[in-house]
Amino acid sequence: MKFIRLFLLLFILLISYFLLTNSLPFSGGLVVIIGILSLLWLVSLVVKDASIIDAFWGLGFVVLAWFYHFQVTDNQNVRSLVLCILTTLWGVRLALHIGIRNHGKGEDYRYQAWRLEHGKNFWWISLFRVFLLQGFLLWIIAVPLLVGQISTENNLQLFDYLGIIIWIIGFLFEVFGDWQLVQFKKNPDNKGKLLNSGLWKYTRHPNYFGDAFLWWGYFCFTISVGGYWTIFSPILMTFLLMRVSGVALLEKKLVETKPQYKEYIEKTSAFFPMMPKEK
Repeated sequence: MKFIRLFLLLFILLISYFLLTNSLPFSGGLVVIIGILSLLWLVSLVVKDASIIDAFWGLGFVVLAWFYHFQVTDNQNVRSLVLCILTTLWGVRLALHIGIRNHGKGEDYRYQAWRLEHGKNFWWISLFRVFLLQGFLLWIIAVPLLVGQISTENNLQLFDYLGIIIWIIGFLFEVFGDWQLVQFKKNPDNKGKLLNSGLWKYTRHPNYFGDAFLWWGYFCFTISVGGYWTIFSPILMTFLLMRVSGVALLEKKLVETKPQYKEYIEKTSAFFPMMPKEK
């Protein structure tokens, strides 16, 4: 708990400093996200499905990356364009994957549980608990997408190239992890079975690992311009995927619904790719 409190205190101090020195683009990004998510919330009330926000998660970072691009650079800045293009490839791919996966399946069980919990009040509670909360997290995590573009240096630097390499590794893990799972589920013979081959042999969540790992690539872009303090962003993203919305939440359900999952847990790393343990 002490570590978490110290991290939160440092986080607040760093954000306060950044707001004082770069308030216009950063605060403007928050306004943009709140506006878009408020409209999305209204759509969710019409379709009675709060889970439509899941597909927007990746697109939100794309919107912020390009918003910051036009606020602090010009179209001739190579570093800025590379960072925006990488963000766009990741965000659009993720949005399409989630949108196609969720199409026609109704509201996600997480939001259904909250809808049942709050009853008639869910319509307004969802604005804060679902949409604005995720919007705030999105805005905070996206700080490297702004800091990485604040530079008069046009050419890519050493840490930029390192960031691109890290991003590619993470992106491939996420894309092929998702693709292998989709192909596995398409086969009716695999109903009730576990995917434990391919990337899933080395980590129980290659897609989540890849998602977190590529954010360390974005962080490398900030190192080139002295933005070491933005390390809280990939740490926060990794923490959320491991302990909050990703691994922890999904595995709780899998352990309850798939008895063989306990054996899979004993043999396979939860997050970071490792050789499977021998029985």
